[in-house]
Amino acid sequence: MSESRPNARPLADTNLLDWEGDLAARMVAGINRFVEREIELAGERRRQSTTPPARERLRELIGAQDARVAFRDLELVATVSQPSLVAETPAYAVYAVRWPALPGVEGEGLLLEPKEAAVANVVALPDCDWTPEMLVGLVEGVPAEAQFARRLAESGCRVVVPMLIDRDDAFSGNPRVRMTNQPHREFIYRAAYELGRHLIGFEVQKALAVVDWFARREDAAPVGVVGYGEGALLAFYAAALDERIDVALVSGYFGPREGIWQEPIYRNVWRLLESHGDAEIAALVAPRALVIEACEHPQVDGPPPVREGRSGAAPGRIETPPFAAVKAEFARAEQLAGGALALVGDGGGWPGSDDALTAFLGRLGGELSLAPTAEAAADRRTDFDPQQRLQRQFEQLVGYTQALLRESEFRRREYWAEAKNDSPEAWEQTAAIYRERFWNDVIGNFPPADLPANVRSRQVYDEPSYRGYEVVLDVWEDVFAYGILLLPKDIEPGERRPVVVCQHGLEGRPQDCADPEVDHQAYHGFACQLAERGFIVFAPQNLYIGQDDYRVLQRKTNPLGKTLFSLITRQHERILEWLAGLPGVDPERIAFYGLSYGGKTAMRVPALLTQYCLSICSADYNEWIWKNVSTHHRHSYMFTGEYDMPEFNLGNTFNYAEMSWLICPRPFMVERGHDDGVAPDEWVAYEFARTKERYDRLGLGDRAEMEVFLGPHTIHGVGTFEFLHRHLSWPRPGQEL
Repeated sequence: MSESRPNARPLADTNLLDWEGDLAARMVAGINRFVEREIELAGERRRQSTTPPARERLRELIGAQDARVAFRDLELVATVSQPSLVAETPAYAVYAVRWPALPGVEGEGLLLEPKEAAVANVVALPDCDWTPEMLVGLVEGVPAEAQFARRLAESGCRVVVPMLIDRDDAFSGNPRVRMTNQPHREFIYRAAYELGRHLIGFEVQKALAVVDWFARREDAAPVGVVGYGEGALLAFYAAALDERIDVALVSGYFGPREGIWQEPIYRNVWRLLESHGDAEIAALVAPRALVIEACEHPQVDGPPPVREGRSGAAPGRIETPPFAAVKAEFARAEQLAGGALALVGDGGGWPGSDDALTAFLGRLGGELSLAPTAEAAADRRTDFDPQQRLQRQFEQLVGYTQALLRESEFRRREYWAEAKNDSPEAWEQTAAIYRERFWNDVIGNFPPADLPANVRSRQVYDEPSYRGYEVVLDVWEDVFAYGILLLPKDIEPGERRPVVVCQHGLEGRPQDCADPEVDHQAYHGFACQLAERGFIVFAPQNLYIGQDDYRVLQRKTNPLGKTLFSLITRQHERILEWLAGLPGVDPERIAFYGLSYGGKTAMRVPALLTQYCLSICSADYNEWIWKNVSTHHRHSYMFTGEYDMPEFNLGNTFNYAEMSWLICPRPFMVERGHDDGVAPDEWVAYEFARTKERYDRLGLGDRAEMEVFLGPHTIHGVGTFEFLHRHLSWPRPGQEL
């Protein structure tokens, strides 16, 4: 932590750094203000845009692009002891049903079949913590006035009520590895997001599979969707995507979406706020009818509690927005969509009010009306356990993500099919194309720094062979880069030396690497060691510090189509600009060396910024997609609290080998301890073989190396130091220059 040093001297041609306190915390706080302004600016851009949002783009962002399984009819779910008919009234019969949606994934729920010809076909989607039986009145849990599936069946509609994955955590994990307190929805979201899919997309697909069935029927009845809470989100998106849906009723969901980062992470949608607020999604429903019911939203105070060793869930709340905010978003929707919208309710009460259902039915068919409520049906089943159905549905979706994981290496091959590797020159042209895709589509690209660097510094160390300076450089308003420069004392006038940028890991600080009085068990003062060898060294502060402070930043940036590395990369770009202009620095010999999360940085930042002449990834390189998605390996982030790790669609585009290809033909090295718990040796070797093959086929095999040593998650500093000396053309200790 920085302290005030009133007598400290600045570097030449810089102003004195006089800030006190924790500069890392100050940096994260400033970036937070910057990102919140960007969220507001995204809303302004949407409000000023006259370009309608793209339906197909929304389909991609919610991961609903996979072809659904064709089927002829719903299947009745029955056993020897339990027929599929589970309840009956004079107006309708209730059946347990299922239907195919995606390969290996079924929808399951209840069918309410009217005794007379159906006046409409409706998919009724409950909040995810309500079972279909609750929404039909077969069991307790939902007040009679909110049982809108039953009310619609009483009014002559054929109604299918799918079950949704709930917010409990009973099955979240792998009992052979670890169980977590992640809501079921979050557990599926994490794996799906890395593979360009989403739980939202999966459940929209289940609903649209029912619409497929409706469309094949001969009665030609109008089609509607209605939902509450999480079900309303799905009904809303389904209607936006599928023009066969005539009317949608969205209850307990609609409102401004700029605060989506505060909601549960399973609502996090990549790039959503660039073009799709709720008003813009409403415009995709138009000119078809959309009824918004402003009522109480499901109250979610956070994930299930930490208990019995279960932890790892992301924070997130659902609260009812102020009615004024709902009205404001509705007014925007009216401007975009015209008169096809209706707003009912005052922001309170239960969903499925008479006004809402009357408005829905009236728009579904001019002659349709809401029937008086009747007595609910009685469930004939005596031993039905909805948990067994939930477990089936949960395991099917987890299994689907694991099937996508197995396919991901083949999808990446297809993605890279245009690559040209005839020569190093041809490869550099290829890398430039894919680098732009990586930056824009995966990492997210903020504009370059727009402020002068305004460099401030102060001396903090004076060692026999080098001096150390804290340095701050401005990037954007409220955003700065910060780090420690170690400057050897024996640099001759006019001499140009190589630089090594030494990057700390998670919750680290530059002092962990560059303070001569700190002997950190992982870093071993490697920045100081390199300075003693005559290298100029810079140790930046990265923003992955402060526990949820930085993870929330990831949540805030994702709906903008950005990530933490959107910010980190521009900070490094500013650092590189400054370093390149320092006396004594050779701008062609600036290298990167990072440990752990600094190794994550070593895979991404030098892949994007070609000013780094080489990169060393220590204690992080591995089969990164398995690391994020596998539900079978103990090394997987699926079982930990690092909910910030998934990067949307990374699995189909860039694993660590592909990132290293963007560094190629520049030198690249992996440093790996056999006892490093990040990943097993075989993952590292498997992935590095793909890196090495690329370099070998280009005739550059001497530029790609991996050193494996007996040791833990740490800087080893043997093969890597040799790598730096060789590729930076700097003499080893005892050698002449």
